[in-house]
Amino acid sequence: MILELSGVTAGYGTGKVLFGIDLQIEAGQCVSLMGRNGMGKSTTIRTIMGQLLPTSGVINRFGVSSIIASPYEIAQSGIGLVPEGRQIFPNLSVRENLTTFYRPPHAAQKSSWTERKVLELFPRLSERLGNLGSQLSGGEQQMLAIGRALMTNPKLLILDEATEGLAPLVRKQIWNSLYSLKESGQSILVVDKNISALAKLSDHHYILDKGLVAWHGNSLELLGNPGLKAQYLGV
Repeated sequence: MILELSGVTAGYGTGKVLFGIDLQIEAGQCVSLMGRNGMGKSTTIRTIMGQLLPTSGVINRFGVSSIIASPYEIAQSGIGLVPEGRQIFPNLSVRENLTTFYRPPHAAQKSSWTERKVLELFPRLSERLGNLGSQLSGGEQQMLAIGRALMTNPKLLILDEATEGLAPLVRKQIWNSLYSLKESGQSILVVDKNISALAKLSDHHYILDKGLVAWHGNSLELLGNPGLKAQYLGV
């Protein structure tokens, strides 16, 4: 097990958002996190990354249980984050955004992400290496954000709102890149709203509702229960 949340509660100030989250990811597995806006998806990600301190429960990352860990320690342990809104450095070039984040692979990893491999995954970025982050389109920024996270050679890649706000063609490119990463054995936790794409990509799915896991199961179970969309995912 590379990530396990058990009974995790968290919130902001006196306002509680998560009310006992249980979630598991095994090595090489892709897991999706779904739910309407405001149900606790991003709060769950922030809690995993140490940006928000849980008020109770246990988080086990790569065999180490701790609820008190700083974001940089969690990143160094092997979790790469593609945050909502991308948050690339606007005043750095594409190449600088990539190379600044490079970290050698962990001892157990069989392959290493380099600038060359990222550019093979996202050929569009090779045409924009000298451009500043602020000069990129939204889709290019998302490619760069994914590439930047891969440059840390993560054991677990987390994407918060993987394709939000992107044009259909760019969304397809992003999904194709995630399918490729999954096939390579990369462990992934992804937040998105595209049920059909998530069903194709992910091994297991969690749906949050009001800070609780309302449902979880595999892709066959997800697609075989159309009522889930109306109950938990529809606008």
